[in-house]
Amino acid sequence: MIGSRTPESLKTMFPDELQDYMQSHREGTYTLLDVRQPTEYEEAHLPGARLVPLPRLVDALGELDRRKPTIVYCAVGGRSRTAAQLLIHQGFDEVFNLQGGIQAWEQQTASGPLEMHLRFVRGDESPKEVIGVALEMEEGLRQFHQRMKDTTTDPGLSELLAHLIRAEESHKRTLAGLLEELTGGSPAPEDAAAEIPDRTGGRVMEGGLDMDELMERNRPYLSSVAGYLDIAMMIEVQALDLYLRMANESRDPRTRDVLRRIGEEEKAHLAILGRFMDEKRRGELERPIRGGERAPADS
Repeated sequence: MIGSRTPESLKTMFPDELQDYMQSHREGTYTLLDVRQPTEYEEAHLPGARLVPLPRLVDALGELDRRKPTIVYCAVGGRSRTAAQLLIHQGFDEVFNLQGGIQAWEQQTASGPLEMHLRFVRGDESPKEVIGVALEMEEGLRQFHQRMKDTTTDPGLSELLAHLIRAEESHKRTLAGLLEELTGGSPAPEDAAAEIPDRTGGRVMEGGLDMDELMERNRPYLSSVAGYLDIAMMIEVQALDLYLRMANESRDPRTRDVLRRIGEEEKAHLAILGRFMDEKRRGELERPIRGGERAPADS
């Protein structure tokens, strides 16, 4: 059954606990995993940490030892939590998330975006149902990016959002094409989504997240470019995690193919977000999304 190892299997480690852990365990007996971008790693990282940027994590799973305890961290704990959940679902024995990330380690006040949970995972979805849910999720994320684009005054972020909106629209066309292959029809993207019973009310993003709930609960965090990037990467990783788990559990070869092709698209979206983060200087990431607003100090 999908999700037999639930997010409750994830353990939290605080900075003082990590310090004690590192002092009492020999190097090589555990993995300290940094899932931030290379530019962030170069600025500061924990001693002995291995850098595997979040966009590369799925492709790098074979390079990591699933039997060793793995401690995952990022800037403030949001990205690392979704990464740690993915590792649990991929069979890692013991996974910890560093609460507050490297900012907490450096004794700064740090708070990440509030956790959002996946929904709509049964494990026995037909290929048609899978495509329908994915179409609804993709449309939700497109709306999320569009809302952010409508409010931002940051030219670079606006350009990135426009690119991601086009990517989500392209992904919807890909999904509609897959549906055509399975049904023998030729639906337009809009009709393809309409053919599937709407289980989400049209507000669900990739990974089964409720868009309105996410934006309301994380409104302060979404006021900065860095905060937006953190949440966008979290959403993409949770979507990728969902599709991988469903693919691994599905007994239908066509469903597995659909999910894996969707997963490749998610990895591409993650890479886009990662490149943007690398290209920006830290000061630019800390700027508010809307001119005249002050970004949170912990973003």
